[in-house]
Amino acid sequence: MKSYVFPGDIEEDIRQIAAQEIPYMRTADFSALVKDCEQMLLSLINCKGGKVIPFTASGTGAMDAIVNNYVTALGGTALVIIGGGFGRRWKNLCEYYGVESQAFEVPFAKDIDYEALEQRVIEIKPSVLLCQHHETSTGELFNIQKISEICKRHGVHLITDVISSFLADPFDMDALGIDICVTSSQKGLNIAPGLSFAIISSRLDGYKFEHKGFYFDFEENLKNLTRGQTPYSPATTLFMQLHERLKRDVALGTKKIIASVRHKALYFRELCKKNGWEVPCEVPSNCITGFFVHRNGDILFTELMKRGIYIMPGGTPHYFRVSHLGLQTDEELETLAHEIKAIETANY
Repeated sequence: MKSYVFPGDIEEDIRQIAAQEIPYMRTADFSALVKDCEQMLLSLINCKGGKVIPFTASGTGAMDAIVNNYVTALGGTALVIIGGGFGRRWKNLCEYYGVESQAFEVPFAKDIDYEALEQRVIEIKPSVLLCQHHETSTGELFNIQKISEICKRHGVHLITDVISSFLADPFDMDALGIDICVTSSQKGLNIAPGLSFAIISSRLDGYKFEHKGFYFDFEENLKNLTRGQTPYSPATTLFMQLHERLKRDVALGTKKIIASVRHKALYFRELCKKNGWEVPCEVPSNCITGFFVHRNGDILFTELMKRGIYIMPGGTPHYFRVSHLGLQTDEELETLAHEIKAIETANY
């Protein structure tokens, strides 16, 4: 199968790491690998002196941990930007843990009205703002610089989901003054799903987190990470794949990685334009291209699978998403567009 989902196609040698003999994790060697991964992640996201808590869980696991350990400890009201399904997940988590929260709704595939957002902040005086950098369900990229400036002006803590923008769009955690970011293994890092990361600013050193969960407890995880260990059994082979991926990413540098993703995104969007497929996002992320097809949208996903191709349904009728994070050439993108067009114009 040719994959334009998360993760995308992965280099053969990185995939084969999962087939190697599984090392025992309670060793000095594995501790060194975990600590090395932490420092490389902090370098790539620019969070000097910060901490990274890795969870053997999907991205939602780390989101859960952030709400139940940190947002509950802050008290007050949380303001949640909801521009799609993943923004709504922040709101659902707040409700689950009994956090007072209000929503700032953003229409499908539209940018934020930043003046209206600031006015809302002034009105409700939230203690914390939770948002996506890139709303993966639509493809819209929010201006995290403007969001950060609003939070700084009004003394609001900022938590950001960069699960699908990390290593796809420019992002500097320290410069933005973000308290905690969340990312995961299967998107920008493009390895198998199963690891998520809470990346914690050094400004929170010594912070008294709440204890509302067992497995996801920040204090317990941070205590174990001082020795390069997780308190419970980690996804060992995923850590091995992560270590190799991070070494390559650090060697390349974020500018080259992002430039490569951007090229693939712009190339495919030109193909969308040629084929008459609407790309509705006002400010699309490099990570994915979301587009509408005109006919046969109800069968496009399954028909492409018959041809050995995965793309992502968008949750809206006739709306689809193509990831640009995996291995893909211009020629492969041309082939993808050709197959989509063939299905769109066929009489079934």
